[in-house]
Amino acid sequence: MISAFKKKYIIPVIASGFLYVGASFKEDFFEVAKQIEIFTTLFKELNKNYVDETNPGELMDKAIKGMLASLDPYTVFFNEQDVVKFKINNTGEYTGIGVLITRKEDRLIIKEPYKNFPADKAGLKAGDEIIQIGDVLIADFKDDASQLLKGAKNTKIDIKYIRQGKTNATQIVLDEVEIKSVPFYGKIDEKTGYIVLAHFNKKAGLETKNALEQLKKEGAERIVLDLRDNPGGLLNEAVTICNLFVPKNEIIVTTKSKIDKHNNVYKTTKEPVDTEIPLAIIVNGRSASASEIVSGALQDLDRAVIVGSRSFGKGLVQRPVDLTYGTQLKVTISRYYTPSGRCIQALDYTRKDKNGIATKRDEKNYTAFKTKKGRTVYDGGGIQPDIAIEETKLSPIAEALERNDAIFNFATQYYFKNPNLGNTIPNISESDYQDFKQFLKTSKFSFNTQTELALKNTLATAKKEQIDEAIAIEYQQLLIALQKSENALLDKNQREIKHLIQEELIKRYQYQEGLYQFYLKNNIEIKRATQVLNSTSEYNTLLKM
Repeated sequence: MISAFKKKYIIPVIASGFLYVGASFKEDFFEVAKQIEIFTTLFKELNKNYVDETNPGELMDKAIKGMLASLDPYTVFFNEQDVVKFKINNTGEYTGIGVLITRKEDRLIIKEPYKNFPADKAGLKAGDEIIQIGDVLIADFKDDASQLLKGAKNTKIDIKYIRQGKTNATQIVLDEVEIKSVPFYGKIDEKTGYIVLAHFNKKAGLETKNALEQLKKEGAERIVLDLRDNPGGLLNEAVTICNLFVPKNEIIVTTKSKIDKHNNVYKTTKEPVDTEIPLAIIVNGRSASASEIVSGALQDLDRAVIVGSRSFGKGLVQRPVDLTYGTQLKVTISRYYTPSGRCIQALDYTRKDKNGIATKRDEKNYTAFKTKKGRTVYDGGGIQPDIAIEETKLSPIAEALERNDAIFNFATQYYFKNPNLGNTIPNISESDYQDFKQFLKTSKFSFNTQTELALKNTLATAKKEQIDEAIAIEYQQLLIALQKSENALLDKNQREIKHLIQEELIKRYQYQEGLYQFYLKNNIEIKRATQVLNSTSEYNTLLKM
């Protein structure tokens, strides 16, 4: 009877299911093939018939980027040069000059030279502006000029650069550069260890393990793990780092996708280093992706107290797909979920406003989940710390100063006026702060706050509509009022801005390591993390132990 029922009803249903899937696949395949044919025909006819000479490579690059821009910002196309950069980010190793660099118009600006690497050995400093590499003028080189500073080990490169208005020349000898995932670790006090995890490249787990074991040997009985400003990286390394603190076979993260092969459960696979050592993790608004896997998983497992401000909220997983001619597609394949079941993705890229900006879920619509011991946590907007420190969020005026390099440029001027401070920690006096405000006026610095940009856009629109003369007086009045307001904000937020200037100057004199040493005794998040670790009762209460 049952057998007959299966034959009569179940088998046809399954068969019809396969037919539906097959039909759906054929429809999708036909639609993809159709659109490819349309695009290929258009691309060929455009390049053949357009009135001026075209650059097929540039046109295709823009077409691909335009298509991907309608999705999320993490699904991107890499040309051959981009692929090399992507591999560097994942390995942390390359041959070059060892600097953090950015391009501004017709020059390359050195933001930070890494200690004892080629650029540092050649005497280059933060703020130096490279204008020529070999025979190539940066102004004439429209591609990624930083590629001119890479090559085989021991290659000698002549460069010209501007420092404080004067043109200089030097020669740099290329060498192997290794970007450490753990650039610093040390002791906050006799019993508290501190580990900075800056990247999740292929050595992140090993470097963190080595730091943890060394600190334990030195007497550390509790650990602060600093994930601030860590943009993420390799998912497997995040699992490995969690495995240092939780037992084998513990679920750390689950990925879910419309494609079965991308649905995975990631568990710890090794014996841990220490499942009992008290642990505090510091995050901020620039802690993303793998940083959120580590902090979110250890929060869900009640294994660590999270300190700081809400993390970025990136719950999307990417995978590189090799394409032809050495190019690559990094495509979002799934969402990840922490052990409690929450996805902490903050922006919904399937729903965008009229300006094409992805919408953010309202906090009132977040869903509650439970940690292993029953604490309530939420999805939808990054990892919310157990101990939130509001003072760590930058004010809008400070954000504008950092975003537009006002603090960076002032620090450059200050450094070359005071080159011999050595290991002395610079204290920003009232006189120094007045110098900073005068520097802003002299350099005609534009804050470009949202209000200022809106006002400038209004004038630009008025000029197009030829009514700018009619509103000129009102515009100037608003501009003067805005400038007075910005000046008042400089005074109101003086303490915060002084602190940012001090941190930038410490890096100039003592490199990144000096800044971390300064943090050990002076940083508010580290102080609060240490405080909770030193209080067994508060630590246990927060984790419901």
